[in-house]
Amino acid sequence: MTDTLTVSVLGTGIMGAAMARSLRRAGHTVRAWNRTRAKAEPLAADGVHVVGTPAEAVEGADVVLTMLHDGPVTLDVMREAAPGLRSGTAWAQAGTAGVEALGDLAAFAREHGLVFFDAPVLGTREPAEAGRLLVIAAGPGDHRSAVTPVFDAVGTRTVWTGEDGAAGTATRLKLVANSWVLAATAATGEVLALAKALGVDPQGFFDAIEGGPLDMGYLRAKSKLILEDRLSPAQFAVATAVKDARLIVRAGEEHGVRLDVAAASAARLERAAVQGHADEDMAAAYFASFDTGDRPPA
Repeated sequence: MTDTLTVSVLGTGIMGAAMARSLRRAGHTVRAWNRTRAKAEPLAADGVHVVGTPAEAVEGADVVLTMLHDGPVTLDVMREAAPGLRSGTAWAQAGTAGVEALGDLAAFAREHGLVFFDAPVLGTREPAEAGRLLVIAAGPGDHRSAVTPVFDAVGTRTVWTGEDGAAGTATRLKLVANSWVLAATAATGEVLALAKALGVDPQGFFDAIEGGPLDMGYLRAKSKLILEDRLSPAQFAVATAVKDARLIVRAGEEHGVRLDVAAASAARLERAAVQGHADEDMAAAYFASFDTGDRPPA
């Protein structure tokens, strides 16, 4: 197989659209589909072929890349794509599907002769747009050359966790990583909310921790989005973060681990979504600290 591929991207939300553009910049032929076609249409300006059905998108593809909301949605879309699939095609499942869903996805792959890779990505809009995601992948070593050009186009590094995508090693690592991201996001919102309540200038807090072990770039980046009211367009939306948080809590429960912080983060995010912040950046969980969810006066 050459390094220039035909890649089908199913799902062009925040991450999928950015990944499609990265693939096109790398010289690949890219066909993209999204349930709401209007969200995919802007990709045409970047040289991506926007099509009307999943089956049309995957026809003749070397690699199918799915970046969809969760496992059940991914399976539904792949069933729609089935008439256009060909045996031997590599399928990289790049969304956060959850451990429970992988068995059904892998079974579909076997049924249709696809080479299945569990390959969730770590990152948000900005690194996705720049092709700087971390790809966490599991799949057969003798077929990895088929997907390496795709992973290299969308990410700066690929971490391989195993030979069997169905085993869930990649998704498990992604859930662990996301548990830290969500905890840090919730803590950032609460720090700023408490500072406001106590009349503390947030800059005083940042100055106090500067250069020490408590300082971190993620804290400052998410705080800036909140303080400057730049939560749209989202780097990673509240609604999607709710889904991931619930997958993390469920995974813990199934393995006898109580994840109090993850559960609290899920509740905060859900409250922010109900308050009207679902499509904003997940840092908008900050507003869940206030009864109405409105933006408090500065």
